[in-house]
Amino acid sequence: MTRHTPAGARRKLTAPTVAMLPRIADSLSFLYLDIVRIHQDDTGVCAEVTSEHHGTETVYLPTAALSCVLLGPGTSITARALATFARHGTTVITTGSGGVRCYSAALPGSLTTTWLERQTRAWADDTRRLTVAKAMYEMRFGHGAATEGTNLDKLRGMEGQRVKAHYQLLARQYKIDRFRRAYDPNSWDTQDPVNLALSSANTCLYGIVHAAILALGCSPALGFVHSGNQQALVYDIADLYKAELTIPLAFSLHASTNLEAEARRSFRNELRLFRLLPRIVTDIQRLLDPENKYETPDPEEHMVDLWDPVAGAVPAGINHGQTT
Repeated sequence: MTRHTPAGARRKLTAPTVAMLPRIADSLSFLYLDIVRIHQDDTGVCAEVTSEHHGTETVYLPTAALSCVLLGPGTSITARALATFARHGTTVITTGSGGVRCYSAALPGSLTTTWLERQTRAWADDTRRLTVAKAMYEMRFGHGAATEGTNLDKLRGMEGQRVKAHYQLLARQYKIDRFRRAYDPNSWDTQDPVNLALSSANTCLYGIVHAAILALGCSPALGFVHSGNQQALVYDIADLYKAELTIPLAFSLHASTNLEAEARRSFRNELRLFRLLPRIVTDIQRLLDPENKYETPDPEEHMVDLWDPVAGAVPAGINHGQTT
């Protein structure tokens, strides 16, 4: 027997709920696209890829399973497709080639503020901010590096010593005399080969980190170690990976004849090995929620609450005058 579902009920069934939306930590939920046209048809959102050998091919995108879409050079997207991404809670970010620079972002209205609120609370409380900053240093230098009583001044000193030692070790390995890290954006082309490669690779890393922070809904301006810049948190998180990723890469390219391009290409290849985007997301969540208390929201709960200093979150969308 065939049962007919009313049109209103069908619309309710197809509307995305919080339970349907993927958690960003479930991560192969990042998709990078370039040199494609993205549009909406009767079936869904699709990407049209045109080449000499294959003509125009159409690939449909799993919009409900994507937390973040990175649009690289040569990409165009229609308003209908953007609206569909927004309905499914997908962050759309405009980037440079390979996703290595972040230019702008369209954040969906359904993006949870959970991580932004956790970040803001930790940033605004000096004690909690210090705890997060120490956790960042421990992620870089190992458990126990930030012992009780160690202040940030001592940690910065430890950082300087360890990074300098890392530079010296790699310099000896690649037979480079007297390397010293120096960065001057006004003298970009006059840097020595390793510094130029390191600056180029770090710029790529900042773009990837920026994209991950926006996809989580956090603010890139509220850093825990760095401060006073719109990318303070970007610099904080990027520092977690430099010793493992960009610094060895820069030294390995010291003899390259096309440093900037080679650094970008090599960095993109390294990203596949490191699975960096999911790793960044997991690390940020671990820093902001060390006790792992975050839970997927109940689809029946209100998407928007009202704040109360005593009761905490109270439901919105009701007339509270009738309850008093």
